[in-house]
Amino acid sequence: MKYCSTRGGVHGWDFRDVLFSGYAPDGGMFMPASIPKLNPETLRCWSGLSYSKLVVEVASIFIPSQLIPREDLKVLVHSALSGFTVPDVIRTVHLKDGLSILELFHGDSLAFKDLAMTCTVRFLDYFLQKEKHRATVLVGTSGDTGGSAIQSAKGLSGLDVVVVYPRGRVTPVQEKQMITCLGDNVHVFAADGSSDEIDQPLRHLFADQELLSGMEQDEAHKPLPELEVVVPTGGAGNIAAGFIVKKMGLPLKLVAMVNANDIVHRTVTSGDFTMAANVTQTLAPAIDIQDPYNMERVFWLLLERDYALVKNIMEEFQHSHKYTLLENHHKLLSYTLSSGTVDDEGILETMRGCWEENQYVLCPHTAVAVWHHYHCPHDPAVKRCYLATASPAKFQATIKRAGLNFDLPEAVKTLDKLPSRYENLERTSDWCKDWEEKLRMAIQSISSARKNRMAYYS
Repeated sequence: MKYCSTRGGVHGWDFRDVLFSGYAPDGGMFMPASIPKLNPETLRCWSGLSYSKLVVEVASIFIPSQLIPREDLKVLVHSALSGFTVPDVIRTVHLKDGLSILELFHGDSLAFKDLAMTCTVRFLDYFLQKEKHRATVLVGTSGDTGGSAIQSAKGLSGLDVVVVYPRGRVTPVQEKQMITCLGDNVHVFAADGSSDEIDQPLRHLFADQELLSGMEQDEAHKPLPELEVVVPTGGAGNIAAGFIVKKMGLPLKLVAMVNANDIVHRTVTSGDFTMAANVTQTLAPAIDIQDPYNMERVFWLLLERDYALVKNIMEEFQHSHKYTLLENHHKLLSYTLSSGTVDDEGILETMRGCWEENQYVLCPHTAVAVWHHYHCPHDPAVKRCYLATASPAKFQATIKRAGLNFDLPEAVKTLDKLPSRYENLERTSDWCKDWEEKLRMAIQSISSARKNRMAYYS
């Protein structure tokens, strides 16, 4: 398996290259050069596997055994997923009227990001230990990714993690999960801006190849049943993953549900891939995103890997913050992906309704998805599930505003008692350049300390 950029400037990279690279050098995003097709028999066989075993099977398709032997892969995956609080890592809850919720938040940071991040960090550490190198992982977060990266990487001898989050735009629990981790390899910055604005200096840093090198781095004949998956959507990462597994042969129907930051919904319904003037702060802050960067991957898959076309779309979008899909491309997208948008009152209404019917508390992001259940009746013959991307414990103010109560896990209660550490990225007249320079200096300073085998924080 080799990897390429969505914009056509990079081909033939292996999994290890991509793992350590972030964005592709041409500004695009990495994708598998070919999407393997799975036959129905394989998919039926996999349906009986535990989550951990399924991850091993899927990962082994995209990670050649020459890079990580299968036995090592099994150990890495099972180690990564061993700390989740439910026996099979994830859990499906079946509620009234066919409402099935897939809980993805039983890891350390109480969010779905733990599922991928714990494995990613183990893969990074595997190569670093093997090659006797160190690396710095740079993370921009809208709320959950940062906490997950920190929890996954804390204490690992070969990794530093630098996290930038939008101050005032994450919940207190999300913030405390980041700033109360005082490990010497954890470095947190609070930026006076939105997650989209944070992405701008980070893109510049990932494009700096000199800096990157300095960071070290009888059933068999029946058709498979279709499954409709409803996803609360911000950066469109889960949607892009859904497109990949559709290409691999899984009969999925995808629904992207967004909050007031509705660029994905407008793109699907009208072809209008245009940023709003500002990111709207909503009750579902982790998906307060106007630059859904994984749509680049969706376009690449949808347009049959037309590198030049994807490059033109994304460069125009990044330059002018707007793009109108051609009519045939819009039809193709709307045929493949459904969408909807939910305002704050709809979020609260859904949280209250689900509690009244099921005595089940939704986090506000999950409520964005579950709103679809109450407003879009579906064919009972088609199975449908809703992704629960975070624990309600991370959104106490919204739960209170909905008039609900929730017993907090002990790990969340103790966050208030822990000391914290972070650095501010203040808003200035040239904030993007200033943030980029401050992060660059921090990364270089961390790298220098590690090369001299010194602690970073005295």
